[in-house]
Amino acid sequence: MPETMKTLLDQTRALLLWAALAVSACSTTPPPAPEVTTAPFDSALSAVVGVYANIPEDARTADSLGVQRQGSGVLIDNDGLVLTIGYLILEADEIAVVGPEGNQIEADPVAYDHTTGFGLIRAREPVGATALKIGSSKNLGDGTPVLAVSFGGPDAIVAAQVVSRRSFAGYWEYLLEKAIFTIPPHHEFGGAALIDRKGELVGIGSLMVNDAVVGDHPVIGNMFVPIDSLKPILADLLTSGRRKPPVPPWLGLNTDEARGRVYITRLSEGGPAEQAGLKQGDIIIGVGGKRIGTMIEFFRKVRIQGNAGSPVQLDVLPVASTDLTIKKINVKSIDRYDWLSNP
Repeated sequence: MPETMKTLLDQTRALLLWAALAVSACSTTPPPAPEVTTAPFDSALSAVVGVYANIPEDARTADSLGVQRQGSGVLIDNDGLVLTIGYLILEADEIAVVGPEGNQIEADPVAYDHTTGFGLIRAREPVGATALKIGSSKNLGDGTPVLAVSFGGPDAIVAAQVVSRRSFAGYWEYLLEKAIFTIPPHHEFGGAALIDRKGELVGIGSLMVNDAVVGDHPVIGNMFVPIDSLKPILADLLTSGRRKPPVPPWLGLNTDEARGRVYITRLSEGGPAEQAGLKQGDIIIGVGGKRIGTMIEFFRKVRIQGNAGSPVQLDVLPVASTDLTIKKINVKSIDRYDWLSNP
């Protein structure tokens, strides 16, 4: 076993013991000495691999996400199938995974799903690890202890806890229900594995957020995509490389929110919103005549208008408006997958 992996296993045992003792300390009745079982985690750690991708300079996402991307992924079957976060491999023309022995293996893109954010790739040769069992994220709740694990490095393992399950809206027209929020933060979050006490995969790392804990004193942490979101679409992803229709509409705009207003921060070049005449700085007051004040409300109301291909009517206060007149602008939505370059 490589020294790096041995060190990570030692760290995991220490973290598990610390977590068990921390739980014991919260009890008013002294419990028996905690029994620390690390066997499920020994194989789980080796299933977390490095993911490296090169993206063509003319790709749609090259400017926003970069042309060289790296993060982690998780081996989920013994034929080289690796689950990761989709933005790492989006529009990639070269992909490689690095296994537990440090061996770099070429990989092929299998699937990308904009709705969940998941990406799938397949290594062309054996990874040298046992697949991590897919668990269930259904019962993860506040206070549930978990391990957040990325590939390699001295900070690859973080003993964490779930602090919230709630809806998350990403500026890139991303809406995830029942997202998993954890603390403390794992800084190498992209594609990291979220592992429960059974040593099973329950989530994939997506972001670092400033409000994992919300309220007057927000706490920084991570957002993970729950593994249960993969199960209904996995067969489609493996056979078609994408989820089968219907899929949510995509408008081609980035948004932010402030003081009860949603405004456009960026337009995708050649996307539906740009073609409809929307501008950076426009304020979106409503969708289909229904007022909105948050991005979550915005994305939900857009999806109510229909599936990809449906017209979406936006109620907009243009950035250049001089009389505060709200304009109704029809945007012909598309499937985002069709807008991307998919090698």
